[in-house]
Amino acid sequence: MAERIIPLVDQRLKALQPTIPARAVSPTGLLGDGLGRPLRDLRISVTDRCNFRCNYCMPKEVFNADYPYLPHSALLSFEEITRLAHLFVGHGVKKLRLTGGEPLLRKNLEILVAQLAQLRTPEGAPLDLTLTTNGALLARKAQALKDAGLNRVTVSLDGLDDAVFRRMNDVDFPVAEVLEGIDAARAVGLGVDGQGRPSGIKINMVVKRTTNVDQILPMARHFRGTGMTLRFIEYMDVGSTNGWRMDDVLPSADVIRLLQTEFPLVPLEPSAPGETAERWGYANAQGVHDPALGEVGVISSVTQAFCQDCNRARLSTEGKLYLCLFATQGYDLRELLRNGTADTDLSSAIAHIWQGRQDRYSELRGQGLLDTASDGAGRKVEMSYIGG
Repeated sequence: MAERIIPLVDQRLKALQPTIPARAVSPTGLLGDGLGRPLRDLRISVTDRCNFRCNYCMPKEVFNADYPYLPHSALLSFEEITRLAHLFVGHGVKKLRLTGGEPLLRKNLEILVAQLAQLRTPEGAPLDLTLTTNGALLARKAQALKDAGLNRVTVSLDGLDDAVFRRMNDVDFPVAEVLEGIDAARAVGLGVDGQGRPSGIKINMVVKRTTNVDQILPMARHFRGTGMTLRFIEYMDVGSTNGWRMDDVLPSADVIRLLQTEFPLVPLEPSAPGETAERWGYANAQGVHDPALGEVGVISSVTQAFCQDCNRARLSTEGKLYLCLFATQGYDLRELLRNGTADTDLSSAIAHIWQGRQDRYSELRGQGLLDTASDGAGRKVEMSYIGG
């Protein structure tokens, strides 16, 4: 077998410099980008490290013992993250999601959660404060996170078969310990929205045609009727280290057809504007959605782009603002944070960046308007760096 050569460009060394506009941009909560999309969701990466080596995200041949992770001094402090989050909330953000790497590897993360839980929208409403994790450390962290003010968690789980799961995480980690973490999260109540209403823990499964398709039905059987929502995610061409090929993508339409061989499903309306998942409810004998049986979702970022409704920004662990999961460069907000920039100017710089946003990578690729062999190849930011 020929050796696979992985082009790697360290996005941490590249940055765009934010512009502070001459006229301040007031934080009205109604900020729109160049295509009229509002800013509602901020995803915050708190570490570039992970204890798994999933080949679609952090393949071991790249992220090995010699990989130069960011030094602690380069990372945003909890106070810096909270300051930025406060400014983003002023521009309309209502949801904060902590990601990584694996966010539970960040020491004392519950302190950050407690700080973010104190933030309020201009109308005085609490935020929807969530976290995405691989679940490996969740059993020991769940209570502290809940006590600090975390609303809910999303757990990445790519199969129930222990051999398949160990092969996919590539560090021989047993699936039983992730399931224990999910049980612990349920037990402490990490399944509500920002207003305290039941929302349910979400389970994300990345589907790779050559690896874990046989886990789709077992996963559905396991989580059906539990109050948790299982979502199937198409294997995405994020970054350049995972050797992505379209042949490895199982379209979401095929996932739904497979599920329907065993479970009657009915389509459901989106639960919120800009929602990435297409929702399907388990039906009862009368062909009507039975809430007690729950639902599944599919995220079709490859075969059915949702760029038109994308309302998400991403903040990297050392303070770069990215406007798209498939971006090639971010804007360096850490420099502004650490050179004494006033909140008014920093807020205006954030607004100026979002107002100029035109990103719609997946939509253009789907329309055949991108030369993916040259446009972004070897340059797109890695998922492990800015979170999914």
